[in-house]
Amino acid sequence: MTSFLAANSTSTINDVEPGLLGFLVVAALGLALVFLLRSMNKQFRKIGPRPDDSEGTEAEGASAAPGRPLRGLALRAAMMAAADAEAEAAAKQSDTKRD
Repeated sequence: MTSFLAANSTSTINDVEPGLLGFLVVAALGLALVFLLRSMNKQFRKIGPRPDDSEGTEAEGASAAPGRPLRGLALRAAMMAAADAEAEAAAKQSDTKRD
């Protein structure tokens, strides 16, 4: 039995190659990657481009399209504009009380 194992173990680490199985695994991963990228691009196309809003209208507190909630920078700009408007109203109210 040991002579049979010794005869089969004559290869060294430099003689080992991936062979057909290694190629098939890499090819399958590459093919799966291609299909995943195609699917991702298809999903991104469904989303569509973002509507262009100028920064000036966002800073003035203009809201997004009716029925759509504000998000990200538009929400922050609207909140800051509302806070500025409240501060101005409070300042005007205190000025009128002094007069």
